[in-house]
Amino acid sequence: MFRKYFSIGAICAALAIALGAFGAHGLKEIVSERMLQNFETGVRYQMFNALGLMLIALASTMVKNYKKLTTGAILIIIGIIIFSGSLYIMALTGKTILGAITPIGGVSLIAGWIFVVWGIAGNKED
Repeated sequence: MFRKYFSIGAICAALAIALGAFGAHGLKEIVSERMLQNFETGVRYQMFNALGLMLIALASTMVKNYKKLTTGAILIIIGIIIFSGSLYIMALTGKTILGAITPIGGVSLIAGWIFVVWGIAGNKED
């Protein structure tokens, strides 16, 4: 689990940096202030959760059973794609209807972190 999810987290972090730079330098003159804020929110959530994925991967090396951590990581990846992805697409296209699916990504992120807590709390060292 460690290499796979640490790598995915690092890739998500690198993409967040690239997208953040694109938003800061390439979108200022193209999209409205509100859409730029949406884009920046997507970048911020992507980065926080990318760092979280790397920590989850590290945690997987310290627990006996990391099945719930894996489930949490998968839900977080799905959440990043849906939450941040919908904000990016909405900002770039101006189609605010995509904001309707953003909360689905948020719920996936929350569920992922709940699985992480469950996975860590359930792995008591004797």
